[in-house]
Amino acid sequence: MPQATRARHAVLILTLLLSAIVYLDRVCISTASLVIKSELGLSDSQIGYVFSIYTIAYALFEVPGGWLVDRYGARWMLTRIVVAWSLMTAATGLAWSFSSLFVIRMLFGMGEAGAYPSMAWVYGRWLPARDRGRAFGLTVMAGLLGASFTQPAVISLLGQMSWRHIFPLFGAVGIVWAIVWFSWFRDNPAAHPAVNEAELAIIGSQSAEAGHPRVPWKRLWNNRSLRALCLMYCGTIYGWYFYLTWLPQYLYRARGFDLKAVGWLSALPLVSIAAGVLTGGWVSDILVTKWGPRLGRRVPGLVGLPVAALAIVRAITVSDPVSAAFAVAVAAGSSALGVAPAWATCLDIGRRNAGVISGAMNTFGNLGGALSPIVVGILLDHWHSWNAPLYTVSVLYLAAAGAWFWIDPGEKLDRLTD
Repeated sequence: MPQATRARHAVLILTLLLSAIVYLDRVCISTASLVIKSELGLSDSQIGYVFSIYTIAYALFEVPGGWLVDRYGARWMLTRIVVAWSLMTAATGLAWSFSSLFVIRMLFGMGEAGAYPSMAWVYGRWLPARDRGRAFGLTVMAGLLGASFTQPAVISLLGQMSWRHIFPLFGAVGIVWAIVWFSWFRDNPAAHPAVNEAELAIIGSQSAEAGHPRVPWKRLWNNRSLRALCLMYCGTIYGWYFYLTWLPQYLYRARGFDLKAVGWLSALPLVSIAAGVLTGGWVSDILVTKWGPRLGRRVPGLVGLPVAALAIVRAITVSDPVSAAFAVAVAAGSSALGVAPAWATCLDIGRRNAGVISGAMNTFGNLGGALSPIVVGILLDHWHSWNAPLYTVSVLYLAAAGAWFWIDPGEKLDRLTD
């Protein structure tokens, strides 16, 4: 048999680049908000609503996006998604008021919805099952590394140009990616000219799965594992969105760092999340081979989330600003340990409906993410304290850890019927 081709590695590289671009466009507004807030005359609550409307719109369209990729494939869906959100990223630079910024970011969220379920769909057809935990770890790691690059990059660019010019610059990156993706990718590995029979044997039989079976909606929404996945991801992403949105202002206003230090220290939790996601996916794949999916997928989250809750309490109670910043980074990385196993669980239990299952989990995750900036903004306006918002992060991390006890990665939802 000839040596196996490696087109699946090129697919993985393209999705890693996409994940980095996702976070590049998501996070640039959090750092730029230090200037946007002043120029447009926005309150803390209004900034919180701008941060959250993107996430709400994104969350509401996640399940439809997952259903569409299950039905029509990722070649067309990811091209449409990336073009749509890139145009809205560029349009952010045109905002002239709270209302206009609110609407643009809402359209941005609608356009981006379905990106990660589409990547999950790609991995379900292009990667062997043994590599999926690590693939999800690398994917989210790439996104967070993109975000960590974005924080200092925006600070640097703000010294050279208006924030209005930064957004079109970042939007152009996604357009280039979409052109490359549509030109090269194929939904079925067997149809790709760069894939030979040896590589198809490595990928496995799931590459031949086609069609869109009827989704067992009633059983799906009543399933305990899926409900627990949604609760777990809600609590986890609630904390993440504090790091993605309010963290620069927390470091600047509450801990007294200058703007240059804020740019780098805001990146630290994102690098920590990237390391945590990669570690959790790698460890999960190893544990699954030893203990099976029921235990192997659970352990990283059951360990990491309680540690994250304790680290947040440490950040609240310590007086030294540097120690507080590092405690936040530890919390961020520990909370990330269960993320890649959660996405791998969506493939384990969802199979041909993996787009819908992962979309449902990500919907609730992003609803938690949408709640986070709003809660922080309201608490700041009313109590003028950062302690209460951080305590909510700690409590929800503990709730997310408890949800892992109810998740059964060994279950197959495609065996269920209405």
